[in-house]
Amino acid sequence: MQKKVFSRFTIILFIIGLMTAIQYNTVNEPNSRDTRDVWEIRQELSREKQLHSELLSEIGVLDETLLKYEAASVDSPEQVLQSTVKELKEQAGLTQISGPGIEVQIAPSLEAVAVGQNIEEIPPNLLIRFVNEVNRFKGLSLSIAGNRIVNTTAIRDINGETTVNTEPVGRPPFSIKIIAGTLEEIERVYNFLLASPLLDDFYVENLSVKVTEPERDLEVEAYEEQLNFEYLEAAEGE
Repeated sequence: MQKKVFSRFTIILFIIGLMTAIQYNTVNEPNSRDTRDVWEIRQELSREKQLHSELLSEIGVLDETLLKYEAASVDSPEQVLQSTVKELKEQAGLTQISGPGIEVQIAPSLEAVAVGQNIEEIPPNLLIRFVNEVNRFKGLSLSIAGNRIVNTTAIRDINGETTVNTEPVGRPPFSIKIIAGTLEEIERVYNFLLASPLLDDFYVENLSVKVTEPERDLEVEAYEEQLNFEYLEAAEGE
């Protein structure tokens, strides 16, 4: 009888120990192993630091605007409001802007012209890729063939024509203007484009790309269409 009880007690202890061991392994072992090397982890850390810096910069701008309102709440609140509206229009691309910039000139390649190949319009997906590559740099202002690029810009094929903001780009040649906040920033964009493999994709489409050297004062056109506020709603005050 005692032997039978002892056997049962041993089995119960074994089951408890097994369950404890399984639970311990489940808690201490991650579901997936991180296989990234040191370089990849450093890149991810660099991106997070850059994002953190951008957020701090945006917070600083908002704090500065709030201090302006508080300082001018008695004397000239209208003037501060007008200044803020002007800044917002500039950020939205609704005003003409000038500053340090470069011009990317798109033209038919010399080889295509020499052999008499028919030069087609630039594919929309190639323009989209170009804009996405350039927008890795923050705070830039762009225009394509005189059409300002804003947050609502659509680059697409409409009835066989490549359009920007529903306006046809037309066959090359045309230019893309890029403006940055400082000369140092536009020089980084300039060097990035010179080394970018994306330029080879233009050559495949029988197009040549010439990136002009940075200028101190380049002008980018304003967005001329009406912005769509269909899906915007006014924020309710607390």
